[in-house]
Amino acid sequence: MAHAHAHPQGLNDHSADHYYVPHQSYWPIIATIGLFTLMLGGATVLNGGKSTLLLVGIAMIFLMMFGWFGTVIHESQKGLYSDQMDRSFRWGMGWFIFSEVMFFAAFFGALFYTRQYSVPWLGGETAHGVLTQNLLWPQYEAAWPTNGPAEIGGFFAPMHAWGLPAINTLILLSSGVTITWAHWGLVEGQRTQFLKGLAATVALGALFLSLQALEYHEAYQDLNLTLSSGIYGSTFFMLTGFHGLHVTIGAIILAIILLRGLAGHFTPERHFAFEAAAWYWHFVDVVWLGLFIFVYWM
Repeated sequence: MAHAHAHPQGLNDHSADHYYVPHQSYWPIIATIGLFTLMLGGATVLNGGKSTLLLVGIAMIFLMMFGWFGTVIHESQKGLYSDQMDRSFRWGMGWFIFSEVMFFAAFFGALFYTRQYSVPWLGGETAHGVLTQNLLWPQYEAAWPTNGPAEIGGFFAPMHAWGLPAINTLILLSSGVTITWAHWGLVEGQRTQFLKGLAATVALGALFLSLQALEYHEAYQDLNLTLSSGIYGSTFFMLTGFHGLHVTIGAIILAIILLRGLAGHFTPERHFAFEAAAWYWHFVDVVWLGLFIFVYWM
């Protein structure tokens, strides 16, 4: 494989002053085609069409991720990456997490705007001195969460904080402790501690997702709380649903890191793949704390 300014001691010297330049790759092209197919397939399904394109797009994305990430892993294990590459990876992961922060900030912003501005405005008067609630339904109350008329199926019960959400909060906080314990073990050369902490984190992530699925079942079956239950239902399921997706992605990443750890990958000095996964998992933890406070509790 081509590389620039190779150190005379060989590629296995990670401190070498070289910057690895890989061969031209077809994975970015596959990623582009896969994303376009995924978007087109999703639009087709939303308009009542078949899911063929959507499934093809998903398959292409998984193929691309498996192949591209596998290439990066093989290059890392061969010792092709220098400290310069390590800094590049760290900057890339940092900006990726920042983009995720902005993603969730948009949904939290929508929740804030709705609660602080839209709902109070609906409880006030129009420019003609007519109460807005008279334009909606007589029993309308400008309070969060908003409820529609029960006779047309608009009534629902909000999700309370001190049940499954509180248990899930404890689970995610515990997973933050276990992954930090795993990190300490790796840095100190305690490989058994590293693997045990990582396995515990993956198990806690799976438990969180199982309880969230149970919570969704309760919301739909017992509380009449669905994605179409007004602005409360929309913001609740958008925020918790996307967070659940991120937990799923994080758990898959950590499971792959665990498999790599069992295969003998990572050293106390070189383990950025694990660190990147840990950063992502801590980000997921922080987002959940915001969800628990502003969606469930307040």
